[in-house]
Amino acid sequence: MLLSLATRSTTRVLVALAVLAVGACGPLGSPSPSTTGAPIPVLGAENFYADLLAQIGGSRVTVSSILSDPSADPHQYEASPAAAKLVADAKLVIVNGIGYDDFMQKLLGASTKPDRIVINVQDVLGVKDDVNVHVWYDPATMPQVADAATAALARLDPQNASYFADQKAKYLAALKPVNEKIATLRSKYSGSPIAFTENVAGYLTDAIGLKVLTPVSFMEAIESGTDPAPADVAAERDLLTGHKVKALMYNSQVTSPLTEQIRALAVTSNVPVVPVAETIPPSLGTFQEWQLAELDDLEKALAK
Repeated sequence: MLLSLATRSTTRVLVALAVLAVGACGPLGSPSPSTTGAPIPVLGAENFYADLLAQIGGSRVTVSSILSDPSADPHQYEASPAAAKLVADAKLVIVNGIGYDDFMQKLLGASTKPDRIVINVQDVLGVKDDVNVHVWYDPATMPQVADAATAALARLDPQNASYFADQKAKYLAALKPVNEKIATLRSKYSGSPIAFTENVAGYLTDAIGLKVLTPVSFMEAIESGTDPAPADVAAERDLLTGHKVKALMYNSQVTSPLTEQIRALAVTSNVPVVPVAETIPPSLGTFQEWQLAELDDLEKALAK
């Protein structure tokens, strides 16, 4: 299910207005950064963390990311010499942890820097290794990462601490339309049954209050790249052919012949398919735009 151009435009306007609202508040307006010194090279292992660094660091950073290919499986990524150089040059790095981007540990270990700051989101959240790795879909995650990134940037560039704080306020303001959309969907559709191919957006659907009927063992097998048990496949198919769910949330970035069959079955069964991804798609500029786009798709599906 693709967003219309009008919906994409509305999404960008909402985010832009939220940013402008914060930038305009206060009698003195937003502080301007000091131009002393070169911008700080920073890196987000995943492009949504890189986007956070770009929004908060503003003109005081140069940003790069490693996982940004919309057709690549992040779980099977193998580091390249180009990625190694990006990590070696970075003074601030954000990694997801929880086993999602373990390749970063090897890259960081190959180019030790005493002044490099590494933010491990798993440590920021204080979660164990057995949780759903896609923590950026939890509405509570990115504000905490924003706090850690702002503190790290202020440590690397103290004279621009107030600038980074103001940029963080803009970032959080741009998240408000996302949180408002989640609240709207929760008020209308809490308890609605849905299916997954893989538990990518589980934190998000939990926040909305949706009920995932797909067998957990089916989702775990898909994520690990193994074949689900025949009984689990049959149960998943029955959810669609029996019209027991209002939507199928489908990992559009990591696919297999089986998940493609499940998606096709949903289409022929007239069950709306809501694509979700593991990195920001090229067509959407920011994390906020990405999340709003997926929520808009979900809302359309649940409304049918």
